[in-house]
Amino acid sequence: MLAALFGDAMTEPTHTLSNLTLAELQELVRGMVDDRLRILLGDPDLGAPLDESVRARLKQSLTSTERLTGDEVADKLGLRW
Repeated sequence: MLAALFGDAMTEPTHTLSNLTLAELQELVRGMVDDRLRILLGDPDLGAPLDESVRARLKQSLTSTERLTGDEVADKLGLRW
């Protein structure tokens, strides 16, 4: 989005802020906020390899037929909701 409006590092900007329509400015701000939220709230472990012990526990959990409700999990963790 930013590159489409303002060009990239290798080209001259095609728009200036003062020439943007309200809709273009809103889209620009929306995109910048979305990008920043992804950076701040993204999963820091995304793409990291799983330890073998974690992998084994995950496989065991996925093959198990035992299921817990959200309330049961909250009780086990001492959470109230």
